[in-house]
Amino acid sequence: MYARNAHFRVKSLDMAGAFARTLEYEILPLLQKQEGFKGEITLANPGSLERISISLWESKSHAEAYDANVYPQVLKVLSPLIEGTPKIRIFQSVVLNLDQGPAAER
Repeated sequence: MYARNAHFRVKSLDMAGAFARTLEYEILPLLQKQEGFKGEITLANPGSLERISISLWESKSHAEAYDANVYPQVLKVLSPLIEGTPKIRIFQSVVLNLDQGPAAER
């Protein structure tokens, strides 16, 4: 499994709600249509302009296909709400433990 970490900064706290709605209703449906997409986690703290979005992918090729073919569209949709260009990092080793059982590297 691969994780793609995008670090965003919303333009203002007034836009935080619009950012969350855009992710849920516009970006997530795009992600769900992509082959190899496994899930999305978005992190935010109240009062902070920073947002972190982590998408999980079945393989490196799936994450790269999203980056090349869909991510430019995502940036266009988010551009009125964010400052600058998001910082992107790819992680090739993902340990996921959501059910409190033994962690397994995927």
